[in-house]
Amino acid sequence: MSDLNLAARQRMLSQRMVMQTLLAAGGDARQLSAARTTFQLFCDSHARLLGTMSHYDTHSATRLHAVYEGPQGVNATIQSFMELMRSALDHIARQSPHVQSVLEAIVDSTDAVLDALNAATNVFDAVTKARADLLFKELTGIVSDIHTIAREAKVVSFNAQVMAARAGQQGREFAVVANVLSGISTEIDGLSRKAIDLADRNRQQA
Repeated sequence: MSDLNLAARQRMLSQRMVMQTLLAAGGDARQLSAARTTFQLFCDSHARLLGTMSHYDTHSATRLHAVYEGPQGVNATIQSFMELMRSALDHIARQSPHVQSVLEAIVDSTDAVLDALNAATNVFDAVTKARADLLFKELTGIVSDIHTIAREAKVVSFNAQVMAARAGQQGREFAVVANVLSGISTEIDGLSRKAIDLADRNRQQA
């Protein structure tokens, strides 16, 4: 799963976890087990997103770090939410009389944590698109070079065919090679165009 999809899934997991916890507080043991599973998945995903920043280029990593750890960083909000959830699940398991107050704190925090998770998703989306755009530009440059080489090869092939024709019988073998070169150049040209089209479609879908 991509980092962007992982970040987006966190929003869904947070709401599922809250619902499961509220149901578990009513005495449903299955919901308590489900809430613990969702909570662990949420925590693991958050840890992975924090750890993945080092895999990005410097500019992208700086953007991600600013959103997570900056003055208005979302990590503190998400960590607080995780602590509330951990506390609630423990209180429910122990049938603690303090469950209700913890649940109220969780409900009160849902808007803030959703805002934080949305901000995280948005920055991963922006970084993903920026990387796709950069890759497209680089690929376009490479394909352009290939296209130029193919065009020059066509010119060489044409000149070779002319020279072979002038040479008559002695130039027959040379003409065969020139024709093969022309065919290869045409194929390279077609592949380069397909590569640009594919890269453009992938960039638009990113």
